[in-house]
Amino acid sequence: MSEKNMGEMKTNRWLFVIYIGFFAGFIWGAMKIIEHYFKFSNIVVGFLVEPFFKHDFLLTWQGVLIGWGFFTVFSIIAAFIYMVTMWKLQSAWWGIGYGALWWAAIYLLIGPLAGMTYWITDLDLNTILTDLCLFLVWGMFIGYSIAIEYTDTRTRQPIHKT
Repeated sequence: MSEKNMGEMKTNRWLFVIYIGFFAGFIWGAMKIIEHYFKFSNIVVGFLVEPFFKHDFLLTWQGVLIGWGFFTVFSIIAAFIYMVTMWKLQSAWWGIGYGALWWAAIYLLIGPLAGMTYWITDLDLNTILTDLCLFLVWGMFIGYSIAIEYTDTRTRQPIHKT
């Protein structure tokens, strides 16, 4: 490796996005499980696979794990979309907006049409606010991590050859 390249850190942005998307799905999927367990939300963690599985199955521990897995895969895909479209926008507000956009798409259009969620008029206020807040922090986690942390840490730490 040349001396010029020794001080630069080469972060593979696509592996970084998989990493961020995985942890976004893992952490915020766990929060979705907790919010449903404590009855803050009527929407199960497996809402993304609701059209493919019976609702009663999604309430079992196997269904919760499958739902959590699909939420994690969804988060990885969402992180890829953010990386491709918005990675240069360096503000937490863009991530919050990204989460709000996903919430609106899922809860106002795609979800009710596909049978993943109920229509917004059929949801109680706790479910609406809890899931909206979850998607806002989920989007902020993805957006902030990709835009700020990726652009900041990839140049901050040099590669040391041992």
